[in-house]
Amino acid sequence: MAISAKDVMELRKQTDCGMMECKKALTEADGNFEKAIEILRERGLATAAKKASRTAAEGMVYADYCPQCKVGVVIEVNAETDFVAKNDKFVAFVKEATQVIMKQNPADVEALMACKTENGETVDEALKNLILVIKENIKVRRFVRYEGVCSAYVHGGGTHGILVNFETTNGIETKDEFAAYGKDIAMQVAAANPGYVDEASVPAEVVAKEKEIMLAQMAGDPKTANKPEAVKQKMIEGKIKKFFKENCLVDQEFVKDGDLTVAQYTAKVAKDLGGDIKIVKFTRFQKGEGLEKRADDFAAEVASMVK
Repeated sequence: MAISAKDVMELRKQTDCGMMECKKALTEADGNFEKAIEILRERGLATAAKKASRTAAEGMVYADYCPQCKVGVVIEVNAETDFVAKNDKFVAFVKEATQVIMKQNPADVEALMACKTENGETVDEALKNLILVIKENIKVRRFVRYEGVCSAYVHGGGTHGILVNFETTNGIETKDEFAAYGKDIAMQVAAANPGYVDEASVPAEVVAKEKEIMLAQMAGDPKTANKPEAVKQKMIEGKIKKFFKENCLVDQEFVKDGDLTVAQYTAKVAKDLGGDIKIVKFTRFQKGEGLEKRADDFAAEVASMVK
């Protein structure tokens, strides 16, 4: 039986499932809508789609590094409640997705969904099967993959995930002391939340905007409003230095030793290990960052049930 595009769109409207899934279901059901919906429900697709409208801002962030293949990954997978992060099947899915990213290097989340896992199913299929078990909306939100020497760190059981990429010489990345150093830097990123690696990586427009804000603040402060322009510019230079110190990783005070900056700590470790270390880039994921959290109103829920 020929399935029209209109029929596919109507089934998609009723189930929120993908176009191809709807077309396959209608074909198997010989155009029977109720049978097609039943097929989609049996496959768990309609269930997964129904939950897709619910807010997923919990879950976990995970980071891992393979020293043999020198590839690191940090990933965020969201769910509706924080209980899910403790579920073994959910954690196993997150780790499996991380391994797929490491080995297959997908371009983005959409490409990741089409990648095959070790048991032959796609990541998308594995996710939908997980949704059937967990009975919550679950989404792979984002990931970053670095090639080269890395350190990976997961904080708070998955509230934060950090991946730091380095350049090293003389094979010092294989030493235990470097592993300890790398963890220190990743923990620094987790705790101090720098925006940039160093001053050179801060975009010129960001610096210009900071200066603009500082000038506006001075204009609104009676103590500085009438100062000469040269004095104001000198004060801004000092404020910009403070901005770099607070926002650039290498300029920050090292959290484990306030007498050292991260750059000084890095130089010290490199000297002790007989090589060079350069922090190239980093990624810091915080679980649910920028997502609207679901606010459950239990009283309202009960009231609606009574009505």
